[in-house]
Amino acid sequence: MGSGIAQLSAQAGYQTVLYDVLQDAAQQGLKTIRHNLDGAIERKKITKEEKETILTRINVTNDFSELVADVVIEAIVERLETKSELFSKLAVLIDDESAIFCTNTSSIPITKLAQGIPHPERMVGMHFFNPPHVMKLVEIISGIATSRENANTIYDLAKKMGKEPVMANDAPGFIVNRVGKMYHTEALKLLSEQVASVETIDALLESCGFKMGPFRLIDLIGVDVNLSVTKSLYEQFHQEARFAPSLIQQQLVDSGFLGKKSGRGFYQY
Repeated sequence: MGSGIAQLSAQAGYQTVLYDVLQDAAQQGLKTIRHNLDGAIERKKITKEEKETILTRINVTNDFSELVADVVIEAIVERLETKSELFSKLAVLIDDESAIFCTNTSSIPITKLAQGIPHPERMVGMHFFNPPHVMKLVEIISGIATSRENANTIYDLAKKMGKEPVMANDAPGFIVNRVGKMYHTEALKLLSEQVASVETIDALLESCGFKMGPFRLIDLIGVDVNLSVTKSLYEQFHQEARFAPSLIQQQLVDSGFLGKKSGRGFYQY
């Protein structure tokens, strides 16, 4: 997700820093961007010259001190404690109250992430969908403290990235995951009850017009990431049964079968 968002930023004309704590991971992100841009050239969306111009706007680093920016978009692991720790460090590094902190979280409340951060009005949810360089929708989520001005700024930024943003309030699952989570959890219930196989359920949903069946989609998102979102919604909805995590999905994560990124999830890759 991070590399795709960095690509969008650079394509929109912004000087962009692509950061990961591991230098190899950051470089892999740049490799992914190059691959995406090559695909855009093949589809005649951009020229080779435009690709090189876009790449000149991206600085790849694992040096945290280089993250001073007008806008920071976080796309790390879906854990409240980890994200909160990152934003606390960013608040020390970037003392400018006009700088905006964005989170690509799928389910963690923006209000919680803003707690303890100086100038919490600058915390905004900016939820992209995978793959971000293709999917048009971006949810712009305001926490209790988020200023309308900052939310509007990020809305406009998404538009400049070529996206179709929508404003949302800070509710469990925001808009898309609250509705879309049933696409995953009900499919997993069918599987656990042995109603049909993974392949059959995916084929049925795709034949109904969905671009991707639920299990292919979970593998693309990451089985672990999808499970974390499910657990988060389950807790936020006070353990409502329809949001209950699946044992099958937990077993896949425990086995290291995390989807496409690990070579195996519900499918082999």
